[in-house]
Amino acid sequence: MVTALLLVLALIPAAALSGCAAQRDTALGTADRDIEPVAGCGDRSWTDPAETGAGRSPARCAAHAPAPRKLKKTRKVTIATSTLTAEYVAPLQTAVREGEFAKEGLDVELKVLPTPEALPLLAKGQLDALWAAPEAAVINGVNSGFDIRWVAGNFSPAPSSKSGLWARARHGEKPSAITLKGRRIGTLIGKGSVISYPMDTILAQHGTAMESLSFQQLGSSDVLTALTGGSVDAAWLLDPVWRQVDKDARYAFLGGQPVGEPLGGALFGPNLLSADVDAGVALLRGYIRTVNTYFAGDYKKDPSFVADLAKALRQSPEALTSVPSLRMDWEIRKGTTDRLQKAYRDAGVTGGKPLPEERLVDRRLYAEAVGHEP
Repeated sequence: MVTALLLVLALIPAAALSGCAAQRDTALGTADRDIEPVAGCGDRSWTDPAETGAGRSPARCAAHAPAPRKLKKTRKVTIATSTLTAEYVAPLQTAVREGEFAKEGLDVELKVLPTPEALPLLAKGQLDALWAAPEAAVINGVNSGFDIRWVAGNFSPAPSSKSGLWARARHGEKPSAITLKGRRIGTLIGKGSVISYPMDTILAQHGTAMESLSFQQLGSSDVLTALTGGSVDAAWLLDPVWRQVDKDARYAFLGGQPVGEPLGGALFGPNLLSADVDAGVALLRGYIRTVNTYFAGDYKKDPSFVADLAKALRQSPEALTSVPSLRMDWEIRKGTTDRLQKAYRDAGVTGGKPLPEERLVDRRLYAEAVGHEP
């Protein structure tokens, strides 16, 4: 992934990238935007970014809030995502299906595109947004001059979820005392993925350093087979795949994504950060309203909604309900990008000095959408 990004970086002139940054500084960075109270979005619509952990409840407004504020002219918006079948993209699918983006005057197209291909297009303004995560490729891109910011979160797992790192016990090894040093781990993306952060934490708890492991990048349909077949010793299993080894005494769940801390969501480029901030706020407003209306709690209790969701995600209702609902969460926690960058450095996939949070994160657009003065 990192190699692919380095190849495309050369296609964008440095002057063009610095111009994007300068444009953003004058359009959003130095220009004040009026923040008005929003009906239905009270104290619970914003949480202290420093709060993390299972005890933190995600921000919420009332259902159907914040109300739409339709743009004067319809704006076409293209959002790239690496998949349309993962549950974390369900709010986007629902917002399109239920017309929540259309209510804002947005004509939204969801386009499947891998992150390394999407990043330079986002930086050049050929894409408006990317539904992904601040992976190592994003950090390297911003270090190279890309004017990209993480502007909204997506989800954190339910406390009862076992989506995360699973290991197979070797002969004579108890699952409760599995050691990982020198073992091979299978993942979808590799060391440059945001799961490097929780994996770094999990490995430290087991007395293992990231550099002592070998990584094997696998397709989504191959991860479980590689683990059960023995070609890898551990693997990061997503919902609902982990259910297939949950009751097998040969495998142990070692840990997953931190509860209450989203690791991905919306990334904006210069189009919505500076050239058309109103459209950027409108996009997040439609997304936030969708979360509050359809995903505020345990959304899998509604069989009718689950049926619609399963159809959109091309999954069976049984597969969806076999794992707990995600905690959809539009906010970004303080320090997440610092922790991610530490994990990337430990894995050897980023270089240079760590970027300060303000180079990677901008909370002001979702704050404006819910009427909060940050």
